[in-house]
Amino acid sequence: MSVPDTIDRQSTAGVDRAAREPQWLDNGELRSRQQRSRRASFIKWLRKVHGWVGLWGAALGLLFGTTGFFLNHRGGPLRVSTGEPQVSVLQVPLPQPAPDTPRELGKWLKHELKIAGNPGRVQTEPAHPVAWGERSVVQPERWQLNFASPHENTSAEYWLGNGYVTVKRSENTFLAMLTNLHKGVGLSVGWVLLIDTLAGSLILLSLTGVLLWTELNKRKTVAVVLMLGSIAAAVCMSLM
Repeated sequence: MSVPDTIDRQSTAGVDRAAREPQWLDNGELRSRQQRSRRASFIKWLRKVHGWVGLWGAALGLLFGTTGFFLNHRGGPLRVSTGEPQVSVLQVPLPQPAPDTPRELGKWLKHELKIAGNPGRVQTEPAHPVAWGERSVVQPERWQLNFASPHENTSAEYWLGNGYVTVKRSENTFLAMLTNLHKGVGLSVGWVLLIDTLAGSLILLSLTGVLLWTELNKRKTVAVVLMLGSIAAAVCMSLM
């Protein structure tokens, strides 16, 4: 065995032992590594939240984006038709004794005709005299009820004392039904809360997007803040 070989092996063994020995870090370097680790974990979690919230917002956003287009073009020079509703009128005989109040009439009609939706606005016109030529006659009391749902709209008119009630139903097309879903016509509290989740997801998506951008582009964030601050200061000084 030659002397250089012995020196090389000893130096290599020394390097290996130094690599295996634990490297003690000072407090500053340790805190810096912990901060970088926490920042990386926060950004990873933020990306997951941003992605899942974006998926939920995209699912409902597709529906509301489509219906919003038709609502935006429901009139004016660029009108896009959603189809004409099918209207039918029916005279329904009343039971005996007849319902005493508009609400009771609405409950009976909903059960009898299987009407979709719940009774909404109720209009009551009291009996009053009207002129008929040279005579004056008393017009009886009139009730008007409306049932609204995304698929159909139903209205009922009843003159107090008649033995029947006039029911008019308008069946909406598929596109009109989608626009009614957008507007929340005749829908329950559950649908309203579902739409609230879409609004909340859009707000959360915006916040997480801003946080992601600022975390990944800190230097650009400082530049943008300085630029916006300078513009705001210039505007304030010009208005003073």
